[in-house]
Amino acid sequence: MGDWNTRPAARTDVEAVAELRAVVLRADLERLGRYDGHRVRQRLRDGFDPGHTWVIEVAGAFAGCVALRPAGDCHWLEHFYLALGHQGGGIGSGVLGALLERCDRDGTVVRLNVLRDSPARRLYERHGFAVETRDGVDVFMVRRPSPGSRP
Repeated sequence: MGDWNTRPAARTDVEAVAELRAVVLRADLERLGRYDGHRVRQRLRDGFDPGHTWVIEVAGAFAGCVALRPAGDCHWLEHFYLALGHQGGGIGSGVLGALLERCDRDGTVVRLNVLRDSPARRLYERHGFAVETRDGVDVFMVRRPSPGSRP
């Protein structure tokens, strides 16, 4: 899994995260006929909230990010991007597992959406997410807290 850690995001991280989003989502968005480089970056800028976002670092260097935004009776897992060179080695699973452990302890439901036919969906399914609804572009998933995980 390598030498990785997370740190709270800062407003100054927004451009690095926007660029990573454009790179990571490009293939899936092109497949769906929806890639627009400016739009994909701007949507991240418009929704970036460093108060609920963590930067993922590998060996001290920027490698990704993840956000967990409270919303009513659940939290939304958003902006979970890992640089292409760091995918497939267990870092994403480690980061996601740590966030979900915290949500389990708090009894928090977690929701997310993933692009249709994205390989990332397999990661979410391995961590207990189930499809709730879908549309022509997105698959909306939910994960309820694991039984017995609350103190």
